[in-house]
Amino acid sequence: MPHAPAYPHDPIEEIAADLFMARGSVRMNALMRITRNMAIVRDRGELSLVNPIRLDEAGERALLALGEVKRILRLGPFHGLDDPYYVERFGAELWAQGRSETYPEPKIDQTLAADRPLPFPDAEFFAFEGTKQPESALLIRRDPAILLTCDAIQHYGDYRHNTLLARLVLPLIGFPKTTLVGPIWLKFMTPEGGSLKSEFERLLSLDFDRLLAAHGSLLDGGARDAVAAAVRKAFPEN
Repeated sequence: MPHAPAYPHDPIEEIAADLFMARGSVRMNALMRITRNMAIVRDRGELSLVNPIRLDEAGERALLALGEVKRILRLGPFHGLDDPYYVERFGAELWAQGRSETYPEPKIDQTLAADRPLPFPDAEFFAFEGTKQPESALLIRRDPAILLTCDAIQHYGDYRHNTLLARLVLPLIGFPKTTLVGPIWLKFMTPEGGSLKSEFERLLSLDFDRLLAAHGSLLDGGARDAVAAAVRKAFPEN
């Protein structure tokens, strides 16, 4: 089966010591293309790609200039489009919590869990509990600390890399230009009759000031307060 192509993306940008990001996109249908972001953690010359996205030739050369692509980390079950490319092209290991129904391949090489070590230092793994499928986040302790999320928490400072139709539709379906709990994610991941409010409150016990989600844009400061406001909006008091 052929790999998905490289969709439009920005150049790789260094956002902290040994931490980089690539802001890109993914095509949903003939008229809709939305943002998609990848974080790159470097440790002793090894690269760990979090929420991986495929890059064009120039982007891939820049990636390899940073180090060796050693592994990819899947934080959410609805992501994994480009995982096969990195596994087959670079022999990268796939680290994930569990099997994704959306992207069952490739096989998981290492299981991500709170009681297992991460492949790089100065980081903490957060696993949402009680979700219908596994979802997680990563706290990367830099100065200041940054939270990496997949779909659960997103931030939109702008709509760049979204097509015109996407820019028009996003605010109407719950994705305004702000920090938010992913409404579609919340609908699909909440057990019937249940609530994930306590999990987001637990997430807020982490100490972070920046946020990079798999969708949207980098929030470069005040992220914990912004996430707290998003949680209050998603789970209003009865």
